[in-house]
Amino acid sequence: MGRIVTAVFAIALIAGAAWYALEHSSARSSSAEGDSAPKRQLDNVRESASRIESDADQRAQELEEKMKSAQ
Repeated sequence: MGRIVTAVFAIALIAGAAWYALEHSSARSSSAEGDSAPKRQLDNVRESASRIESDADQRAQELEEKMKSAQ
């Protein structure tokens, strides 16, 4: 009986420590503007994708103009 009570107490203690760590780590990791790190990373990826697409479109247009002038 004592082992069961000790096991239940240990599990509750570990769960409480995990909850505390998760609750307090999220408050410290967010920036002053309220954006989370994953959102900032996703925004950076979207901006990079947009820039890459624009560069590819520009190169395609330049190649098309070269092909027209070569004919």
